[in-house]
Amino acid sequence: MSTITLHSTNVSLVPDSRRVLLRSFIPGDANRIIHTITRALALSEAEIESELSLLMNGFAKRHLDLHQLWQQNFEKVKSYLFTSKALSAPRQLYIGALFSGEYSLESAALFNPSIVLHPDQSNISEGSLRFILSLRATGEGHVSSIEFRSGVINETFAITMEEPSTYVISPKINTNTNYVKSIFEHKVMEMGFENEWSALIMSSLESDFSLSQLEKAVDEVSFGKKPLVQELRRTIECMRWLAESNYEVCFDPSTHLAERAIFPISSNESNGMEDARFVRFLKDDGTPIYYGTYTAYNGRSILPQLLETKDFLSFRSITLNGSAVQNKGLALFPRMLDGRYAMVSRQDGENLYLMYSDNLHFWHDAKLLRCPGAPWEGVNIGNCGSPIETEKGWLLITHGVGPMRKYCMGAILLDLNDPSIVLSALKKPLITPLENEREGYVPNVVYSCGAMIHHDRLILPYGISDTVTNIVTIELKELFEALEKES
Repeated sequence: MSTITLHSTNVSLVPDSRRVLLRSFIPGDANRIIHTITRALALSEAEIESELSLLMNGFAKRHLDLHQLWQQNFEKVKSYLFTSKALSAPRQLYIGALFSGEYSLESAALFNPSIVLHPDQSNISEGSLRFILSLRATGEGHVSSIEFRSGVINETFAITMEEPSTYVISPKINTNTNYVKSIFEHKVMEMGFENEWSALIMSSLESDFSLSQLEKAVDEVSFGKKPLVQELRRTIECMRWLAESNYEVCFDPSTHLAERAIFPISSNESNGMEDARFVRFLKDDGTPIYYGTYTAYNGRSILPQLLETKDFLSFRSITLNGSAVQNKGLALFPRMLDGRYAMVSRQDGENLYLMYSDNLHFWHDAKLLRCPGAPWEGVNIGNCGSPIETEKGWLLITHGVGPMRKYCMGAILLDLNDPSIVLSALKKPLITPLENEREGYVPNVVYSCGAMIHHDRLILPYGISDTVTNIVTIELKELFEALEKES
């Protein structure tokens, strides 16, 4: 390990299995759904009231708007009702509860953080800074979701974290998302479904269209064609999958940041939303927007996705496209370089690459930036978040995998005007798993998804053995002196 001093902030975020999300729990077998509803209909109103009372006593303190959540799940199965008789409100709630279940988002781990400037810097002392921390929360079945925390770091680098409540709130999903036709067509073509059927479907859509308009166009093209020819069926499946992978969600403004959790929504992320790398991106006019690259995982394959938000209330998930969108660990630069977007990537799972694009949605070219060099990165290297702009150059925190799959963190410095030039790189790890930190969900790992600068220090949160999250600070002067020795 390098001789650079890590200043502890005494912040350690540990997983809390008491924080649970209420999810729908609906069997895939229609007969099981009908049998469950049948048993609920056989109960008397008195029995329903009694069961609801027991449920409220056991779960009301664990969830906000429990009745509303049960009602939402009832609406998802009411089409299976085999009676025209109107159901009482309590019976609807009870049926909704039968198709509900709790999920402990962070029962296994809370790790791999990224840190960005909070959009609200009001009501803090001079010299302080409010930040947002995104975290990968992992629960039963190794399903990962995205959680948030906020905190304030003062002029002496002491950190005060917002205490999360026991509640976890999921966002409302926009069921009629809008799409840009040119982008949608390009992605359909890239996926190999540019044919007469996709052309017919797209021809009836405007330059901007909604999900319901897409479904109407699909219905018009497929009307009367039963059974569907294989090419048409696969084209429709592709277009619906693409639409589902690009969605919008919104949290209630009354919720606290630490209560918000984005749980997998689309099928391509059904097994997890992994390692979000958030960056505060400044547009050419100086307007900030937040982008978060993450890995969508469906249990078989991965797909790089992009989250976009201005306020951490409303989020849009976007599919990243292009031949250069490969593997994990994509990290955007915080501004455009010479009129182009720039991103660090790991195309082949082994080396660092640099990519440029005129369009945030499409990436086609990647050039090798750096190969593994030191023994501690002998297997592969990658980034630990977006490059950070400094007067010395672009500071990029990296990770390296060495013998025994041990993960360490390092740092490299890229030229400010031409980041394809590596000015220097630490030969020894910046952070390595300590003896008392090496045990966990995945042992021998330290890993981060993004750092930031406050005054003259690097604020670096990182996950330890894929279990907990710590935050340290590092004096920039000391870090740059170490890098200059390796230039």
